Parts: sequence; C-alpha cells; structure tokens
Amino acid sequence: MPETICELSAASMARRIRAGELSAREVTEAHLRRIGEVNPRVNAIVTLVAEKALDAAAEADESQARGAALGPLHGLPVVHKDLQPTKGIRTTWGSPLFRDFVPEADSLLVERTRAAGAITLGKSNTPEFGAGSQTFNRVFGATRNPWDLTKTCGGSTGGGAVSLACGMAALADGSDLGGSLRNPASFCGVVGLRPSPGRVPAWPVPMAWSPLSVEGPMGRTVEDVALFLSALAGPDARAPLSDETPGAVFAGDLSRDFRGVRVAWWKDLGGVPVDPQVRRITNAQRTVFEQLGCIVEEAEPDWAGVDETFRTLRLWARELQMGELVKQHPEFIKETIRWEVEQATGLTAHDAGVALLRQTEIYHRMRQFLSRYEFFVLPVSQVPPFDVTTEYPAEIDGVRLDTYIDWMKSCYYISLTGAPAMSVPCGFTAEGLPVGIQIVGRHRDDFGLLQMAHAFEQAVGIQGRPNL
Repeated sequence: MPETICELSAASMARRIRAGELSAREVTEAHLRRIGEVNPRVNAIVTLVAEKALDAAAEADESQARGAALGPLHGLPVVHKDLQPTKGIRTTWGSPLFRDFVPEADSLLVERTRAAGAITLGKSNTPEFGAGSQTFNRVFGATRNPWDLTKTCGGSTGGGAVSLACGMAALADGSDLGGSLRNPASFCGVVGLRPSPGRVPAWPVPMAWSPLSVEGPMGRTVEDVALFLSALAGPDARAPLSDETPGAVFAGDLSRDFRGVRVAWWKDLGGVPVDPQVRRITNAQRTVFEQLGCIVEEAEPDWAGVDETFRTLRLWARELQMGELVKQHPEFIKETIRWEVEQATGLTAHDAGVALLRQTEIYHRMRQFLSRYEFFVLPVSQVPPFDVTTEYPAEIDGVRLDTYIDWMKSCYYISLTGAPAMSVPCGFTAEGLPVGIQIVGRHRDDFGLLQMAHAFEQAVGIQGRPNL
C-alpha cells in the first residue's frame, strides 16, 4: 500500500482514511518519501516541515481513534502556495526581502484547511509576489515541469501544480488574477478552479473589495477540487465579498445529465493569437461535449475593451500594493514588477474610473451571453509549456507580443467577467506535454461548473501521470 498511496485521488485517500484502511501517518510518511525522491528534480516544494507534518498526522490518528468528528480533509497532505501566510512556517512571497520571514498567524485559507483536518507539508514555489505565469524567483530558482524537466510548469501556482502531478501532495491551494490557478493546471496535467469572487473568502488582502484576484483549490481530479472547495468556501466577516453559500454544498453529487444544455464554443477571442497545437487539441474536444448531449454552437461574448480594462485595473492594483516597496527597495524587486509600477504612474483617476465602469459593462455582457449558453469553452493558455529558461513567450504563431502577460489573454479575459472557470486535462502535444481545456460557468454557479467539468473528465478519462 505505501507504494501506491501517492497515486490515489484525494477523495479516495480521504475515504480510505475514514474507513481505517489507511492512517494519516501512513499517508504523510508516503508523501514525505515521495518528496524526497522527486522534489530535488522539480523544485516544487521550497519549505518542507516534515516533523510538524508527522506530529499533526499522529494527532489526527489519535483524534480519529477517540471517535472525534472528522473534517472533510482529515489526514490529507497539502501544500500551501508561498503567498499564503502560515503560522510558524516560512513565507517568502518568492522575494529576497522576505527570505526568512515567519508569520505569526495563518491566512484564512490556511486556517480553514487546517480546521478541515488537512496535514500541512510545506510551501509551494511561486514567482516573485505571484507576478507572472512562469514559476521562478531569486530565492528558490525555477520549478520544472514534471512531464519534461526542460519546460516551465506555468504559474503562478506552479509549485502546487507540480506537487500534485508528481504525487507529492494530495491537494494544493492557489490564487488567480490572470490565470494562476488555470495555467499551471493546464501545463502540468491537473485540475485548477478559479472560483467566483467571494466563493473562497480571502484574508488578509490589501484590496478586499476587488473581485479580480481570487483564491481557490487545485487537485488531480475534479472530485478532489470539489472536496477541497467544500472546506474553503463559506462566508467570513473578514472578507466583505464572501458568499453566504456553505461549503458543504460542494461535497454533493457531481453527476448530472447534460442533454440539451447549450454550450458556446470559442472562435478567436477577438483575434487573440493561439498556438496551432493548442487550437487543434482544444477543438478536438468539441465532440466530447456533443457526445454528452450538449448543443454546441460557435459563439463568444463581445470582447471590446476587455484587454485595456484588465490592464488598467492590474496596473492600478500593482502600484497601490507594490509602489512603496519598489521605491524603497528597487534592487530587490524583479524588473517586470518595477515596469508595471512605472506604467501605473501614468494612470489618472479618470483612467481608473473608466476601467471600473467598463468592468461593470463587461460583467453584464457575459451575464447576458450566458443567459443563452450555460457554459463557454475555450483554451486555457494560448501556448503549450515552453522552455524553463524563457521568462515569457515573445511571440505566438508569428504574432509578436508586447508584454509579459500577453500570452495569458485567454485566461485574464475571463477573470474580468467575474465568471468561475476551470482547467481540466484534455490531451497532449506531439512532444507529450499536457494541455487543458477551459470551461467557464455562469456567475456564482461554481457547482454547475464542477458538474460539467466532472462529466467532461469522465468522458475523456484521466490523462495519466508523469514518469518521474
């Protein structure tokens, strides 16, 4: 059994622990062995707390033996993104400025994960301050794609995605502004959900009223992601946008009949360049939805103003959150963040106000579009995994890109609409690199989205695991 524990889905692992077929300590020990074998090659887990994890696992087993009530994540080993404050565990944000920082309190997400019975193994790698969809920083270096160690794992939740793909953790948390839960899931062959804003309450955060950046779950299967979401979701007074729906809703049956459900199939996202292999692999999945009984039509919402609006709001937020740090310690901040802060100094109050007005318009456009279609399907990322030494793609299919986020439009266009979206594995490139498909649901219909993703996953089958 110890040799196969790390290959189990989190949901199956949780059921076996509850049934007494596995102990939390056995599961933790198996994952720590796996980390020792694989992590030196991929560099996904950058702070490991093995002794703390073993102590927590022993306590979990004792609690179960006493007949105590068990949380939904009881005994499951997790890794937390190195942007999440963890009490007593180093949290660096991938920055040299915080190389040795140890928080005195957990974030709300970590707090809920622990309360649900999960075992913290450590922290997963992220780009500096989570900026960019390629996971590297000057503190820990780059995280490598387990399907091909010469390629990037994506980001910014790259360490979490790799930990899952390699069987080093059962679950991983992440965050998503412009694709940071969806892109690494696609690049690593796992599942990542960008939930509706407020679905997973976040604290502490500097801009609690903004719906752009969200926190959420990653797993090896859709069922795993739903299980994790059941522990993370639910209201909290510290998060003003938090939704009142209790998390237990997401632990419900994911099976559903999709016959007659209308699905919109992407066309060109208003002229956004997409790598031919990504286009081919994504479009090949249309028959899967048709076989599920869906009515699939080529259609897209109006993308007018989406790009400029997202960029303005992103720059505004970056300057507000990082401007002072850049002024005080420019030598410790990476060039792309300094560039964004510099760009933001040219924004006016009118620019920010117009962007907020357009954000409202774009939300309503998507809401009206999805009143006809229940789901919208498109690529996750515009490119497959690229070389780990390349900071970001400079062109796609012959089209030159202007900035380090241009290759993520297929994700950040969706972020701006406020709709929940997730990446589910759907195929491989000719080089054997994973590609995910992005499914977008209606506003706050995270459960319906999980059901559709589950049906798709069951139809295409589990895509396999890297051979490490």
